Amino acid sequence: MPSVFTKIINGEIPCYKIYEDDKTMAFLDINPETKGHTLVVPKNEVDKIYELPDEDYQALMDTVKKLSANMEKVLGARTLWKVIGTDVPHAHVHLLPFDEKWQHGKTLKLTSEEFEDIRQKLEYK
Repeated sequence: MPSVFTKIINGEIPCYKIYEDDKTMAFLDINPETKGHTLVVPKNEVDKIYELPDEDYQALMDTVKKLSANMEKVLGARTLWKVIGTDVPHAHVHLLPFDEKWQHGKTLKLTSEEFEDIRQKLEYK
């Protein structure tokens, strides 16, 4: 059965997409810890990052790198990378812009307008 991320990649579930190429996709986390909390996923569905073929792993990390640099430029905040691997059985990396107010593990409630505003700011072309 496809993961929720595969369903997002396939367009079966809507998302606030900020980036897509032939191997990866990035979209805002709907339960964000910070404004701009982004998930970067490989299009190849595997459970764990270390199970990715080298080419897909490199594509994932290239996307993480360029989106992190863009996030820091656009938002003026450092970017934390998190790889948890327990919440969705599809390899992914969390990108969290953060400052001294950030509280690990707490989630924000954003409106659709706030999600769209941050999506537009972070969209990478």
